[in-house]
Amino acid sequence: MALLELSVVQFKNYAESRFQFDSGINCIVGDNGSGKTNLLDAIYYLAMTKSAFQAVDQQNIRQSDDFFRLEGVFEHEAQPFKIYCALQTGQKKIFKVENKPVERLSEHIGRVPLVLVKPDDSYQLNEGSEQRRAFFDHVMSQISQPYLNSLLRYNHALKQRNQLLKQFAEKHWVDHDLLTVYDQVLLTEGHSIAQARSEFMQTFEPVFVQFYRNIADKQEPISLTYASHFADPEFATAFKAARPKDLAMARTTQGIHKDDFGFALQGLPLKKFGSQGQQKSFAIALKLAQFEVLRQAKGEKPLLLLDDIFDKLDDKRIAKLMEMMASGTFGQVWMTDARPERSHKLLKKVTASKRFFYIRQGACEQVEQG
Repeated sequence: MALLELSVVQFKNYAESRFQFDSGINCIVGDNGSGKTNLLDAIYYLAMTKSAFQAVDQQNIRQSDDFFRLEGVFEHEAQPFKIYCALQTGQKKIFKVENKPVERLSEHIGRVPLVLVKPDDSYQLNEGSEQRRAFFDHVMSQISQPYLNSLLRYNHALKQRNQLLKQFAEKHWVDHDLLTVYDQVLLTEGHSIAQARSEFMQTFEPVFVQFYRNIADKQEPISLTYASHFADPEFATAFKAARPKDLAMARTTQGIHKDDFGFALQGLPLKKFGSQGQQKSFAIALKLAQFEVLRQAKGEKPLLLLDDIFDKLDDKRIAKLMEMMASGTFGQVWMTDARPERSHKLLKKVTASKRFFYIRQGACEQVEQG
């Protein structure tokens, strides 16, 4: 998979810009706030149908404008194809592939496999279980459309059930038959999701362990664990028995939305006992393992976006990434840096073709072949 060209119109701080990318490494350099990360987000948007940084679509429109438009020319197995996205204030987002409308955006996920590495990734280790679930759901949704569909059905039923529970609490009455309808969806889809997550971990963990040991340059014992209510064969009974508690708390207290993924180092929780360096190695290894399992599942190398990682990693971990680039581990790469001289120095020994884009205030002022 490759992205050959990108057109950005009124997206975030870009007025109108067009880029032709190198098939190897594309280094986006410029001062902080110039628009380097916004350019990566435009690529992410075309692949994932949404921003990686802004939850509200309308807030991706350039200030004082009323629409944005993105268009990318991609290449898959030597065949080019176009992805188009546009959003007008107050209107529905438009997504097209080869001029054909994408009716359900979820069907687009996985068409362009992509991995984004950003500075705050280590927060996934220290924040709540929701962030950890989101990471694995993001990976699995790019690989399996049935998994993504089950997840969407589950989340929709969960939202509806929680709204009912709040209404019942406010009005002091309960429609048990209606709750049972949603219960069945949650149990059916939840069982499917939990089984898929459990099977995926068997594939993902050994890949992750190998990357961690390479990045950290240590053989220390590390592990990933998956905990779910559905591990209990009698969970359906327990879920139904929890209805009085759900009614009292006005929310669904059990299900796969409570699943968690544990990260351990030498048998101890990484969040509490891992050093800052170990946590950074863990976070990078998770993303590199994501890259590898996507490559295996899709039969092609995903696009790799590296956002401002040089300021967050020490020399040893940066050197490991450079070694991987030099060895051809990755395919097409984008990386941002506020210090162009540093990028030139780090990439000097990497034999892959390189192109430098100098960004200033949402515009590309210069392109330089490395």
